[in-house]
Formats: sequence, C-alpha cells, structure tokens
Amino acid sequence: MKRYSVKDDAIQLDDLDRRILNALQADASRTNNELAAIVHASPPTCLRRVKRLTEAGIIARQVAILAPEKVGAALTAIVEITLDNQAAERYTEFEALVAAEPAVLQCYRVSPGPDFVLIVQVADMPAYHALAHRLFATQANIRNVRSFFSLHRSKFETRIAV
Repeated sequence: MKRYSVKDDAIQLDDLDRRILNALQADASRTNNELAAIVHASPPTCLRRVKRLTEAGIIARQVAILAPEKVGAALTAIVEITLDNQAAERYTEFEALVAAEPAVLQCYRVSPGPDFVLIVQVADMPAYHALAHRLFATQANIRNVRSFFSLHRSKFETRIAV
C-alpha cells in the first residue's frame, strides 16, 4: 500500500481508492452512482472516498479538457525562458507575471538549462507574437527566450498512474 503525505497527515491508498482515482481520471463527469458501479462499491462508500481524497488534496480539481483547435487556440508553443538575475524574488516575480496570463497553461521552473519552461496555447502566430511582446520583450530581467512550435501532438495525457 502506497503512503502519500498530505500536509501533516498521511493517507494510505487502497485498491478501492486507486480504482476510484483511475475511473475519475478517465471521466470525472460520471455521477456518484455510475462511479460506484464502475469501481464496485456502494454509492455512499464511493461518495465518502471521493470526499476524503479531495480533502486530502489527492484530487486537486475536476475539469473539462477542451480541444484547443475547436475553441480558437490551435497553436501550442513550448517556451524556454532564461532570466538575467536568478535571485529568488526574480523567480517569484516572473511566476506571478505568467500566472496572470491565461494563454500560459503550464509553467515549470527547471534545471539545468533555462530557468523556466512554459506551455502556451494561442490562436495563431500573430497571437503568439503579441503574447511574447507583452510577457517577454517588455521585461528587463529576461535574458533569453527560445520558442518551439508544435507541428503535431502525438500524445496528450492527463492521467497519473496510481
């Protein structure tokens, strides 16, 4: 049984927890009764488990995953950012800047190499150019920006093996 530390508490995931997590990762829109039937548990038990997993922070949130090209955001850019000054407060400032930008879907502080890697979803190249100017060109602490544009997405998965 795997033990996950959540805040100061520890929660142990059993087989039912794993079945629930896998089923929710496949389709979180199911009703509690549908979920209970799939994982072979009673609806009250299933509801309690989901509540416990959510309160423990294992289920962070439930969302709908959209097809970017169908909502006007067909261009994916992977962007490497290197800051000029790597002081902790500069990292925090940059993270706050990109956190406020809806087109930035993911931001990772990485090592070695660049300081950050961003996943950006925009409509097209002019939209990317506007975003790059707004976020990168006008910031004094950005030393280098290197962008890669997706030609084809061969895999996109949100599931985590549990």
